[in-house]
Amino acid sequence: MFYKKSGLPEEGEIAICTVSKILYHSVFARLDEYKSLEGMIHISEISPGRIRNIRDFVKEGKTIVCKVLRINKEKNQIDLSIRRVNTMQQVNKLNDYKQEQKAEKLLEMIGKQINKDLKKMYDEIGYKIIEIYGALYDGFQRFVLDEELIQELKLDKKTEELMLQIIKEKIKPAEVEVHGVLTLKSEEPTGAEIIKKILIEAEEGEIKITYISAPKYRIVVKASDYKTAEGILKNTQEEIITKIKAKKGFGEFTKE
Repeated sequence: MFYKKSGLPEEGEIAICTVSKILYHSVFARLDEYKSLEGMIHISEISPGRIRNIRDFVKEGKTIVCKVLRINKEKNQIDLSIRRVNTMQQVNKLNDYKQEQKAEKLLEMIGKQINKDLKKMYDEIGYKIIEIYGALYDGFQRFVLDEELIQELKLDKKTEELMLQIIKEKIKPAEVEVHGVLTLKSEEPTGAEIIKKILIEAEEGEIKITYISAPKYRIVVKASDYKTAEGILKNTQEEIITKIKAKKGFGEFTKE
């Protein structure tokens, strides 16, 4: 990536690295998100248990996810660990890095259409977005959700419209999911049809209801943020329970 952070990482930070050199008892790796930084991984921090050959675990040029253990600012020395990164941290970090690479390519694409190279685009737009939102991709996602936020960048109208057009085509709003279980019963002769009709009426847009086993049904709501999703879930389950009780049935909701 063109964009690099300045300074040093924080201890405990999860970092994207590239293996640069392999020695008998250690590995050196570049910190890809920073300017000209390299860290060292002792053999004991590569994998749990005894390691006979480091090259069975890492290779030069391989991208790895590491945890920053210690930083000696006087010696400019950074100690890293592979084995202290759990699977979820690894997946999340790689995903974040890929998203940022995608965002940078979009910034470059916008620049080409207004005859500005990537450096110029960072100077005029990219660094502002990172300063406000922490990352390019996060900023782009916010603009997709609320177009008015792009006005903070104080761009000319042509660039603003072009930028919104491109990022809305390429970036989908982030989604969150909340769910719970409905217990629905009816003693009416047509009870099954009553419940089915109520659930069909409730299932619309980002609300999905699936059958688990009588008398339980799972309700799932997707939205751009948890507050919105929780609100929709609450209103929907309350409406369903009110309707089933009006038909002399029983309704109960349990949050998962």
